[in-house]
Amino acid sequence: MMTKIIPTLSCSILMLSSLQLAAAPQGAAPIAEMKPYTVKSANGDRQDPYYWLRDDKREAPEVLSYLNAENKYYQQYADQYQALSKQLADEIIGRIKQDDSTVPAVKGDYSYYSRFETGQQYPIYARKPAKGGAEQIMLDVNKMAAGKDFYQVANYQVSPDQQLLAYAEDTTGRRNYNVKIRDLRTGKDLPDVLSGIDSSIAWSADSKQLFFIEKDKQTLLGNKVLRHTLGKDVASSELLYEEKDTSFYMGVGNTDDNQYVLIWLGSTVSNEMLVLKSSDKSGKFASIAPRQRDFKYEVDHLGDRWIIKTDWQAPNFRLMSVKDNEIGDRSRWQPLLAHDPKVFIDSFQLFTDYLAINEVSDGLNRVRIMPWRDLSKAQYLASDEPAYVARTDNNPQQNTAWLRYSYTSLTTPPSIYEVHMQTGEKRLLKEQQVLGGFDKTQYQTERLWATAADGTKIPVSLLYKKGLKKDGTAPLYQYAYGSYGSSTSPSFRSSVLSLVDRGFVYAIAHIRGGQEMGRDWYENGKLLKKINTFTDFIAVTDYLVAEKYAAQDKVFAMGGSAGGLLMGAIANMAPEKYRGLAAHVPFVDVVTTMLDESIPLTTNEFDEWGNPKQKQYYDYMLSYSPYDQVKKQSYPAILVTTGLHDSQVQYFEPAKWVAKLRTHKTDKNPLLFRTNMEAGHGGKSGRFSRMIEVADEYAFVLSLLNQK
Repeated sequence: MMTKIIPTLSCSILMLSSLQLAAAPQGAAPIAEMKPYTVKSANGDRQDPYYWLRDDKREAPEVLSYLNAENKYYQQYADQYQALSKQLADEIIGRIKQDDSTVPAVKGDYSYYSRFETGQQYPIYARKPAKGGAEQIMLDVNKMAAGKDFYQVANYQVSPDQQLLAYAEDTTGRRNYNVKIRDLRTGKDLPDVLSGIDSSIAWSADSKQLFFIEKDKQTLLGNKVLRHTLGKDVASSELLYEEKDTSFYMGVGNTDDNQYVLIWLGSTVSNEMLVLKSSDKSGKFASIAPRQRDFKYEVDHLGDRWIIKTDWQAPNFRLMSVKDNEIGDRSRWQPLLAHDPKVFIDSFQLFTDYLAINEVSDGLNRVRIMPWRDLSKAQYLASDEPAYVARTDNNPQQNTAWLRYSYTSLTTPPSIYEVHMQTGEKRLLKEQQVLGGFDKTQYQTERLWATAADGTKIPVSLLYKKGLKKDGTAPLYQYAYGSYGSSTSPSFRSSVLSLVDRGFVYAIAHIRGGQEMGRDWYENGKLLKKINTFTDFIAVTDYLVAEKYAAQDKVFAMGGSAGGLLMGAIANMAPEKYRGLAAHVPFVDVVTTMLDESIPLTTNEFDEWGNPKQKQYYDYMLSYSPYDQVKKQSYPAILVTTGLHDSQVQYFEPAKWVAKLRTHKTDKNPLLFRTNMEAGHGGKSGRFSRMIEVADEYAFVLSLLNQK
């Protein structure tokens, strides 16, 4: 694999790249045929001349021909800066310690960890006896992936007796899994194979039964929980629960103390948790509390009670508890930790003597530790950096005074610490090693606040090389997501150093639609307030340019999935503010997709985007849908990527968007579209393959700075 490290790009290479790009011939871009098609709706019919690009079987010759033509056009353009792409890939991969491993975590009789070997794309999952002994390889994913275009182990769970391992594999990238069971005593897989299911799995207490979720074959939505007894015919698996409401997602797992099996049922605004003793062979799942709209909660178990995180009369969540024998009635819940309008409770971990909480305050992730004997005596894991991320890590044992947590920032590589919750003693277990001459003291991180169109202050996390002159000449690479309440943390990302070392300012815009500033931050960035997500992002750009962190003509932006929707929206709304955009697996055909309930995951999204069968949502979604709002105007340079087998955002959304852009854009800026014909939503499955894709994106960005 590539190991050559070139820390900086010389001026001579940049000049050469510019000359080569100017001189290189560029063939005509593919122009998709327009065919009449009407997307019908009670709220208005729309013409979609590129609807024919949708092929659910992924085998129509004319569709594949068009995608391959776009790939050829992309490659022809990318060949012009192939040397730069390779150089970037060399240095990005060169920063990675290839023979790396995670910090072992003890559970039961073994210490579990994963590791990579030099030159290998995939992890090896292994364990050693806790009292000492030889390594046992449980899964060598490199061998399992051999000969396959795509391969991923999405989840694995060791049985309570630690003799078996159930793992979920994906061979297409479509997140439609097979679950297999490996006998760790022999290293061989049992004949039991569960197909067409979700990746979440749970064990019974006696290690003889496996709980799993079956997916709907059309929508790929998990809707049935079954129990399989090892050694029996898979077809005879017992149906334990079926979800009829298609707006709910589903998951299954064990509590941290392994005393219960949990079924998690969740939509955007409500959820429900069902529980069953993992030793119960014949009982039925019972609800912790019945579902109710605008009521969310999550639970874990400790001793003889359930600890509950809930938004019941607490938008930023509070903690409550209920005894095992009192579940099913919310009125029996007892207060544990009160709601704080300035602190968002993200999650928690339970220990015999302590409670650890992951919370967000002022847009920063921090950990709070409290003894059960007196919850008022809290301690916080502090940092002296202005923007950072601290979170509890893998803590498989509840009966311990040592808490393991992770820490990172834009300048600090991911680090694993453990702290003694009684004495406060802290020790560093591992800081991720970054090769290639990385020195974190040479970089600066800042936390700024941009003012949105409505006066709201938007947090922004910045990374740049020390010594940056804030004179309005630096290029900017701005990222955001801004949907589903998913917060974007200012975490270390070694690949972005390839831009920062070349003088870029890297910015994360913590826009509304996430939960960086609490639940209200999310509520004001979805449904009929979704426009705030887009205008916040543009406001951050304007602020960084006005404050001379960035040059007005050197602003680049990137987003993926729902962040790709963001890219599509700003391309229509403010194309003049961006030199180039990268939109990965972008959700850009909002209305058509949300009208079609046969598309995977659509019905789950109504409370995020709105149901277009209702006119107010139809009209509002149509007003920002990137595909529908493409117009005759100049657009920035745009790189669009997708995966043919993507089950989250179907490939035909970006395909149609690009086809329409080609006939409407009035500029001569490059518009590139690359479809990975073997992958799904997450791109290629190997670690180096993913890094090469990042290098290709960066080369696209850098090449644009040399076109006059």
